[in-house]
Amino acid sequence: MTTFYYSNPICLEHLVPAGHPERPDRMKALEAVFEHEHFNTLVRHVAPEAAAETVLLAHPESYLEKIRKAIPETGFSRIDSDTTASPRSMESALISVGGAMAAVDAVFRKEADNVFVATRPPGHHAEKNTSMGFCLFNQAAIAARHAQKAHGAERVAIIDWDVHHGNGTQDIFYDDPSVVYCSTHQMPLYPGTGALRETGKGNIFNAPLSTNDGSDHFREAFRSRILPALEEARPDLIIISAGFDAHHRDPLAEINLVADDFDWATGKVMEIAGRHCGNRVVSLLEGGYDLVGLAESAAAHVIRLQEG
Repeated sequence: MTTFYYSNPICLEHLVPAGHPERPDRMKALEAVFEHEHFNTLVRHVAPEAAAETVLLAHPESYLEKIRKAIPETGFSRIDSDTTASPRSMESALISVGGAMAAVDAVFRKEADNVFVATRPPGHHAEKNTSMGFCLFNQAAIAARHAQKAHGAERVAIIDWDVHHGNGTQDIFYDDPSVVYCSTHQMPLYPGTGALRETGKGNIFNAPLSTNDGSDHFREAFRSRILPALEEARPDLIIISAGFDAHHRDPLAEINLVADDFDWATGKVMEIAGRHCGNRVVSLLEGGYDLVGLAESAAAHVIRLQEG
C-alpha cells in the first residue's frame, strides 16, 4: 500500500484558551509518534490551503461569511459555547479542507492507495449552518462533495468512529442517498444526536454505544450494523472521520477502547475498500484528547493503512 500523510504546521497556530481540550499539543503528539521508523514509508505532504469558495460545497455562503467575521485580529473570539477562533483559525480551517480535498485527488489519481490527514480544527460537528463542537467547516462532507464533483464518484461512504456523534455530517447528508453515513459513538453524550431511529433516506446508519462499553461492544456494532451498510453501499470512496476519543484514557467520554480496536476497524474498512473502490480510503483526524491515547491509536490506524 502507498499511504500519503498530509499535515501543516500552520494548524498549530489555531490557538485556543488555556485548558481547552482541542489544543495544538494534539498535533505535536502525532508528529512525534510519526517520527518512528514504522512510518519511514509514509509519503509526507504539506496540506494545502483550500480556496474559501470550496467551503460552499457543504455550507451556504452566509455561513462562510459568519465564520470569516468571527475571526479576531488578536486574542480569541467565541463562536459558540465550546468553539473559539484566533487570528489564524480561518487559515487553519481552510488547510483542513484543503488537505481533505488533496487526499481525495491523490486516491482518485492513483497516486496513493490511502491517505491520513492530520490537521485541525476537526470538522464533523459542523452542520450546514452551525459551528459547534470545536469545528468550523465540515471537511469530511466537503471531501465527499469534491469526490462527486471532480471525480465523478456516484456513491461515497463516510464511516465515523469518533466517540461523539458526527451530527454535522449527518445533517448535511440526511436527505442525500448518494452519501452513506455510518457512525459508532457513545450515547447519551454530546451532541445528543445519533439514535438508531435517525436513518435519513435509508443512508444513515447509527450504532450507538453505551457508557463503559469496550472492545466487544464496539466490534459487534461494526459487524452487525456498520460493515453490512458499507458492503451494501458499494462506495466509490470511503472517508473515515477518524476520532480517537473512544480510547479508554480519553477525558471527554466513557468508552473503553484500546489502540488495537482502531487497527481492527481500519482493517475491516480496508477489506471493503479493496472489494469495491480500488482501495480508496481517505482518513481525516477528528477528536482524541488524551495525548497518549491519541498517539497510540493513530499510530495503530496508520500502520494498518500502510500494511493493508
